[in-house]
Amino acid sequence: MKEFDPRPELKNIPQKPGIYQFWSETEELIYIGKAKNLKNRVSSYFNKDNFRVNAKTRILVSKIRKITFTIVDTEIDAWLLENSLIKKHQPRYNVMLKDDKTYPWIIIKNEKFPRIFWTRRIIRDGSTYFGPYASVGMMHTILGMIKEIYPLRTCTLPLTRENIHSGKFRVCLEYQIGNCKGPCQAYQSEDDYDQSISEIKEILNGKTGSVIRRLKNQLEESVSGLNFELAHNLKQKLDLLDNYQSKSTIVNSSITDVDVFSIATDDKHAFVNFLKVMNGTVIQTQTLEIKKRLDESDEELLSIAITEFRSRFDSNSKEIIIPFELEIPDSGIKFTIPKLGEKKKLLELSQKNVAYFKREKLDQYEKLNPGLRTDRLLAQMMKDLRLNQLPKHIECFDNSNFQGKFPVSAIVVFKNAKPSKKDYRHFNVKTVEGPDDFATMEEAVFRRYRRLLDEEQSLPQLIVIDGGKGQLSSAIKSLKLLGIDKQVTIIGIAKRLEEIYYPGDQYPLYLDKKSETLKIIQQLRDEAHRFGITFHRKKRNNATLASELESIPGVGKASAEKLLRHFRSVKKIKEASEVELLEVLNKSQTAALLDYFK
Repeated sequence: MKEFDPRPELKNIPQKPGIYQFWSETEELIYIGKAKNLKNRVSSYFNKDNFRVNAKTRILVSKIRKITFTIVDTEIDAWLLENSLIKKHQPRYNVMLKDDKTYPWIIIKNEKFPRIFWTRRIIRDGSTYFGPYASVGMMHTILGMIKEIYPLRTCTLPLTRENIHSGKFRVCLEYQIGNCKGPCQAYQSEDDYDQSISEIKEILNGKTGSVIRRLKNQLEESVSGLNFELAHNLKQKLDLLDNYQSKSTIVNSSITDVDVFSIATDDKHAFVNFLKVMNGTVIQTQTLEIKKRLDESDEELLSIAITEFRSRFDSNSKEIIIPFELEIPDSGIKFTIPKLGEKKKLLELSQKNVAYFKREKLDQYEKLNPGLRTDRLLAQMMKDLRLNQLPKHIECFDNSNFQGKFPVSAIVVFKNAKPSKKDYRHFNVKTVEGPDDFATMEEAVFRRYRRLLDEEQSLPQLIVIDGGKGQLSSAIKSLKLLGIDKQVTIIGIAKRLEEIYYPGDQYPLYLDKKSETLKIIQQLRDEAHRFGITFHRKKRNNATLASELESIPGVGKASAEKLLRHFRSVKKIKEASEVELLEVLNKSQTAALLDYFK
């Protein structure tokens, strides 16, 4: 059996919460696990320490041939999704989880004066369920909070209007200790009880604003009335509500038998994610890759994928959640494009998974064929920067000076989105006096493209100027003088907000801060700055060193320049022997130099 190398797959696993799945050589799903950090958890299986202490892990890992995963929003979501998938697929190595336990729900019973309690069993009798809760402790905390705020009955008496009015029941100990308001003897009206139930539903749905406002008003009244004991109790209730976390984004008992689809595409591929929701729980998740043959639209591709998935998983759901409108001739299906609420959260979860799957797949393809990444980057830059041709050859200019002294210009060249260092150039400014950045830019651009034209070399498709409108205008002057302003595209990038300026355009272009196009432009700008600063410092240092050498008796400007050209630095001059110095200087100059440094 061929040994499995996990390293390529581990590189693609994110540090996010989710569930992971291990598959055997025969494509059998052998294990499902959850993780707060997918990358760390899955990597731990291949830690050699596990092989020494855990026989089960050793056997499991020996059978792994593929790893897949699904990312979720929180650790609790990972618990819930793991539970539902294990119950659905029952992998052979999830032996500790193959029991009848399910996560608990909070139920508001469908009855007169509804009771509120927890259950692991859902019965479709009109009752309302909230959850499930991965943490039993959290669920009991919520129930306890509700019990403290709202005294409700816990008995199972049939509290019909006839039974209550006939005086059939008597209040119990729960009423005596303040845990119930006695609806069995009409001490609490049905309207008042239902108002409490309505507010509890708001709390369990995460809509605590109105409840908190009411409690705050009561708190103010109790403080004004000097009822500090009541104020203390109300303050505790407010704190409980403030710390309350709303239910999971994955599961909602009101969402029954729904399919969720989302799509992400590029020029050559489409990726469609499918979530199957049954009885409020995600029981299936899968992403399908489609290779485009023609220029199909997202609507066409999503329609094809929906048909494929529903056939593959034998789904007869009457509601399908999708990100945009589709024209599918089936009047028996309701297509929902959610804007808010739990269905919107399910769609966002599907979109998050398909986006990550797309990135992972494209990264894999580009690692196998680096040219694909280059083509994609150039196509993206062409689109983002509104170019009429691929920017295979880009040049970027930057100026450097120190208080107007030692001005230099630098140009860096990128070919196929990568630095071409052999083509880098720098210029000693010849026609500009003082700190005039605009004139310096004008001279550098003119000299650069005058030379390319004279040598009949090809011009770049894109020129980037490090600076705003002023530097860009100066560069355009030179291009117009050379008659090539219509042959190339030129832009300026300002440092403050990374805005992109175009000739004659009053308003700048703002690229997404995370876009690859902006990252390449920033890399160009930073490389030009680095290259220019390096040359500028070298020129300034040489001037300083030359001044120091000229101060030595007998060593003039010409001799100092000869020494620097020969030895390249004062350090090497200091370390040079008498014989080496005599190659450049005469005997008296050499003696003076040696005496000076000693």
